[in-house]
Amino acid sequence: MSSPTATLSVTGSLNMDFVVQVERLPAPGETVLGHGFRMIPGGKGANQACAAGKLARGIRVRMVGRVGYDPFADHLKASLAAAGVDVSSVHATHSQPTGIAEIWVERAGQNSIVVASGANGELSPADIESVRNVYLSSSVSLFQLETPLNTVEAALRVAREAGAMTVLDPAPARPLPAALLALVDVLTPNESEACILLGRGPSRVGLEEAREMSAELRKLGPRAVVVKLGDQGCLYADEFTQLVSPGFKVEAVDSTAAGDTFNAALGVALCEKMALEAALRFANAAAAISVTRLGAQSSAPSREEVEAFLSERRSH
Repeated sequence: MSSPTATLSVTGSLNMDFVVQVERLPAPGETVLGHGFRMIPGGKGANQACAAGKLARGIRVRMVGRVGYDPFADHLKASLAAAGVDVSSVHATHSQPTGIAEIWVERAGQNSIVVASGANGELSPADIESVRNVYLSSSVSLFQLETPLNTVEAALRVAREAGAMTVLDPAPARPLPAALLALVDVLTPNESEACILLGRGPSRVGLEEAREMSAELRKLGPRAVVVKLGDQGCLYADEFTQLVSPGFKVEAVDSTAAGDTFNAALGVALCEKMALEAALRFANAAAAISVTRLGAQSSAPSREEVEAFLSERRSH
């Protein structure tokens, strides 16, 4: 267990998610009827911070980001604070509204998402400098790609200079510059993100393909790679180690926050200095629980739920 002063920082987006359940995702130009509309706090950064807050023990979780001056901003910050997250470094901007995302979730749990970034697009390198103390106190720093790329790179650089372990979830996927990837300690793409980073077309990725892709991804600059493979689990690779952590079979309802929950749990585990195999299993378990529930932050499990889940799986 880490000391009580350990800090996990999360730099990224805060969105209000407008979620609608549908029987199937619409084709271009098609209208389908939906049901079960809900407004749920989201954004990849905030999702990771909220999940980390629920999972952490003896760790301070801090969020860095931007919102607008509107009711959505208050709701998003309140949701994070309720999960135990320090939101003092979430600043408001007059020039843009709080970010939003429209999410359609079909019967089998797959989703389609459109994001209007709003204030997230205003997070700047100057903002990062203004909260440098957050990174100076961080053991682990989590990042994603829903804020400007130059800001992500600036934050990675500050975190690396401060001695924090940097973990990048490369989503939404896009090709990334070598200078940015060189600042990443752990890169955590899923199958499609790994293909995009490597300039390949989309394809189903099994364990053997993941082994080969992890080596190619490491050549791009990160010190280690975790390829997330859904219910197959994940594959970790660094210069010396390659480790497969099997997934858990569950009945998926909504996969919206699976990747975010995985990264949050991995960040917490690394902050707590869990052994690598235990850290990956902990992250897989948290992600597996999240897909059995609707929503983003609302689907993130508590620490007690993850431990009970793992205990039950060990007993079978």
